[in-house]
Amino acid sequence: MIVALVTFAAFAYAAAAFLSARDMEQRGLPHARVLAPNLVGLAAAIAHLVYHGVITARLGALDLHFFAAMSLVGALVASGTAVLGLARPLSAVGAVVYPLALATLLGKALSAHPAIVAADESWQIQAHALIALLAYSTLSIAAVVALLLALQDMALRRHRVHWLRYFPPLAVIETLLFQLIASGFLLLTLTLLTGVLFIEDLLAQHLAHKTVFSIASWLVFGALLYGRWRWGWRGQRAARLTLAGMALLLLGFLGSKFVLDIVLGRSL
Repeated sequence: MIVALVTFAAFAYAAAAFLSARDMEQRGLPHARVLAPNLVGLAAAIAHLVYHGVITARLGALDLHFFAAMSLVGALVASGTAVLGLARPLSAVGAVVYPLALATLLGKALSAHPAIVAADESWQIQAHALIALLAYSTLSIAAVVALLLALQDMALRRHRVHWLRYFPPLAVIETLLFQLIASGFLLLTLTLLTGVLFIEDLLAQHLAHKTVFSIASWLVFGALLYGRWRWGWRGQRAARLTLAGMALLLLGFLGSKFVLDIVLGRSL
């Protein structure tokens, strides 16, 4: 079953990426053709999530190894992108996200590293981990959208109008960016709160750096949302702060897991 799920998801991700790239520079497409990349991407993401569900059922807990965490985030990001793409012209986002999701899936499927499960398998810790993954996934989509916004803003400033055919409409991408940031900020807030409530020593070894980077990222995203509300921040400023906030999350979560799980071969 696992082989079938991985194979289906891999081919579906590749097809969704191809269809998204094909449709990037074409406007006025029939609705069915606009839906096609994201329907295929959603099917891939569902198979990807089911694959993790099967592994979780066998282990009795979430696999927290670096490759497993990356893969699960990739599946969540792909599913979010597909759902958003069903209502908005986001081919450019899909062309970036679906290949990355495919890479995370293959990284997990081909990894020879043993699974790592949480020492405390209480529902509270599992809930905290799931909320954290949802926060990272939501803000990862925001980071991709911010990158597209930065490129679009640069094209406008340099009068490279022909570039604009590759991007979603500016109003759509900017509105979506702040919707994602607001949702991700809420989830990140819940992550920190559940960490305080459910983890006995939030500043313990291997958790201190995560906590510090997560709080720093929370402050960046909070400042961006306040700046948007108070002073109407947008464009390059919004894109740069979004990417800076996401970089802090990556350093705190994935960076530390890479060093501990891959370089040092230890579990958290």
